[in-house]
Amino acid sequence: MSRLGQRFPAADLPHVRLGASPTPVRRLERLGLQDEVWIKDEAGFGDGGWGGNKVRKLEWIIPEAHRRGRDTVLTVGGIGTHWGLAAALYGREHGLRTVLGLVEQPVDEHVREQLRRLAASGAVIHRYPTVGRLKLAAPWILARHSRRGRLPYYLPAGGSSAVGSLGYVETALEIAAQVEAGEMPEPRTLVTAVGSGGTAAGLALGLRLAGLRTRVLGIVVNDSFRLDAVTISRLANQTAALLRDRGADVSIELTPADVSATAVWMGDTYGATTERGSEALALAAEAEGLELEPVYTAKALAAVRGLDGALDGPVLFLQTHGPRPES
Repeated sequence: MSRLGQRFPAADLPHVRLGASPTPVRRLERLGLQDEVWIKDEAGFGDGGWGGNKVRKLEWIIPEAHRRGRDTVLTVGGIGTHWGLAAALYGREHGLRTVLGLVEQPVDEHVREQLRRLAASGAVIHRYPTVGRLKLAAPWILARHSRRGRLPYYLPAGGSSAVGSLGYVETALEIAAQVEAGEMPEPRTLVTAVGSGGTAAGLALGLRLAGLRTRVLGIVVNDSFRLDAVTISRLANQTAALLRDRGADVSIELTPADVSATAVWMGDTYGATTERGSEALALAAEAEGLELEPVYTAKALAAVRGLDGALDGPVLFLQTHGPRPES
């Protein structure tokens, strides 16, 4: 049973186990930082060699699609989307067809490789030059892929819905258990990349449910839509409302003052690399053996380095990137 299921045993919270938890925590001691920095490494979460935060969300999204009687999901992202690939592959294993609406982003070798994997994933792909063009096409895509009178189950970018955010409410409860077990100190600041908001929102809610004082600092890496403390706290409250609707006793309500978010480390646009991100990526690999990627996690670690000495520690860095095996 999931940790959420254990906490709210009478609630209607369908869940499918897709990975092994808890994921490990350890101190990062070779980055030359003043702050006490720890890492929760999500890279190994997920069956079949998959890792990262996308799989955590799919543990809740896949059974919800079945609960709603849908056999097709529609989701969106950039052409290098890890989320879209995870949705396609895990959905295929659980009887779901995936349709992707993808928007152009800066292309490098990482994105080219991801496009190849997407093409081989079995997903139906619709590609557009801008977010605006994708929004205009959305009604046609929904109608085109309706089956037996049912529209596809729509999932926002990154799976960052109230349902998807349950994956990181669960992770926050896991962090609390690791603190209680003495595996790490209680973090005062948790730093995570923010590409669509669901991870940060779930963490912010889950940490409060767990009774921790930890504050979430979101490093925004996407300029396609609004991602700030207002947006993140709103999604956290939608997740809390979902829990209440399903029978959980949840009285917590977050405000924008409960989370922080900054886009200072993003660079020119979503998907663009930055010098500080590239430096953090190389240092993490050399000093700590960590495999980051340039769009999300390298920028989050660059923020940890850039804010060294100014963060309220201990600091917990959430490593949300994992290996991407052949599809």
